[in-house]
Amino acid sequence: MKQDNIKFSVFTKAWKQLSIDELGRFINSIGIAGIEFPLREGYQVEPKDAEKGLLKLAEQLGGYGLKIYSVASDTSEKVFAGCQAAGVPIIRIIVHTDLKDGFYASMQKTEKEIEKIIPLCEKYGVKVGIQHHYGPGLNNSMELRQLVGKYDPRHIGAVWDAAHSALAGEEPEQGLEIVWSHLCIVNLKNAFYRLVTGPEAETAGWDYYFTTGRQGLSSWDRISAYLKEKDFKGTICLFAEYSDEEHVNKLIADDIAYSKTLFAEK
Repeated sequence: MKQDNIKFSVFTKAWKQLSIDELGRFINSIGIAGIEFPLREGYQVEPKDAEKGLLKLAEQLGGYGLKIYSVASDTSEKVFAGCQAAGVPIIRIIVHTDLKDGFYASMQKTEKEIEKIIPLCEKYGVKVGIQHHYGPGLNNSMELRQLVGKYDPRHIGAVWDAAHSALAGEEPEQGLEIVWSHLCIVNLKNAFYRLVTGPEAETAGWDYYFTTGRQGLSSWDRISAYLKEKDFKGTICLFAEYSDEEHVNKLIADDIAYSKTLFAEK
């Protein structure tokens, strides 16, 4: 896999409190040249300001050698227009289901919503990447593939998440193969299940613990080997999601260094 085939980014959700200049300096300091930006309420730029705000954000971050490779946001036309203006190629979203309505009814509703945004993808030249996630929604790679496979990968892509795939009990090679035709972003994060009740509890309680790349259920080593073998062309996004939020700056710096050794050409 040629290094210029992939782009490395980091999701900046953890640094909501920083100014744009502070964000640019910090991301530059941890040795990565791209970001996924949370274009959401309460962040440095909000969806209502996307048309002008994203362009300004891209220009300011460009002063620190950074590019915006994707945004996590909604699919309003303002967001599409802002992405086009700022040269952002992908909007990442997560699909949820209503347990009362059921999975299939929820997916039918989702498909109708996707049909409405495909004209926006064509108009603005921006792709929508759909991610799987634990909880009510698309939990695993096959569910994700069944949805995105209905659409042209120029418009609708798959965002494969290492942690959520592992929490679903998947082998990484199998999960990546399933979504390969539409794969545009690979999220690198890691997690494991943690028992939160004592052994005497009448009913066991479990929680998710998000940890570093070396420590969770997902094998980043196997993921990188598969992507290199298949000559992946897309974005690797370090997610900076840790249950130990107090030490996020140190943990993400360590994970970036670890991922670079995994993806280095040998």
